[in-house]
Amino acid sequence: MKIGLEFFFDCSSPWTYLAFVRLLERAPHLPIDLIWKPILVGGVFNKVNGDVYSQRANPNPIKAAYYRKDLADWAQLAGVKLISPTVFPVRSVTAMRGCFYAMSHDRLAPYAKALFEAYWQQNRDIGQNEVVAACAEQAGLDGEACLAAAASPEAKARLIANTEELIARGGFGSPTYYVNYDDMFFGNDRLELAEAAIRRLVSEG
Repeated sequence: MKIGLEFFFDCSSPWTYLAFVRLLERAPHLPIDLIWKPILVGGVFNKVNGDVYSQRANPNPIKAAYYRKDLADWAQLAGVKLISPTVFPVRSVTAMRGCFYAMSHDRLAPYAKALFEAYWQQNRDIGQNEVVAACAEQAGLDGEACLAAAASPEAKARLIANTEELIARGGFGSPTYYVNYDDMFFGNDRLELAEAAIRRLVSEG
């Protein structure tokens, strides 16, 4: 018995990077059909989670200090290097549209990994076309073809559709998981809860 696990994600989020790494480690050991759902998290924030912007503009210093510690602790646990990118937030729309091209060539995971590492480890601006193309090449794809596909009406429509789908289903950020299409979990630190839900469903038959 395989359980559907949808992963709604935007590579501009450090928590999503951590979740992505940890999910890839777990996925081979779970009875799941992993369904990638690229989104534009800024589009989600604009509609249902605008508080993010005010918190960024006027951060609580006590919470901000703990946020940095929490992120560093999770990065250490996941074995992931994380930096504070010079460009933040980043315009990830082209990179995320390129995910559909990568998916069509069965290279989504390597492509997303290259994007995450470029931005969160190498301080490269994934809002720039040349960086997106280089990440595609690193994933074994044609960089120029990836950019052309990302600029297509189809890719634009699919990214909008995924983003609006997440909002319609009660999501408000990245990463968001759905177990068996209706049980929602949000955040890197909820991956274990999603995994427990998967195993519970399997045991119940």
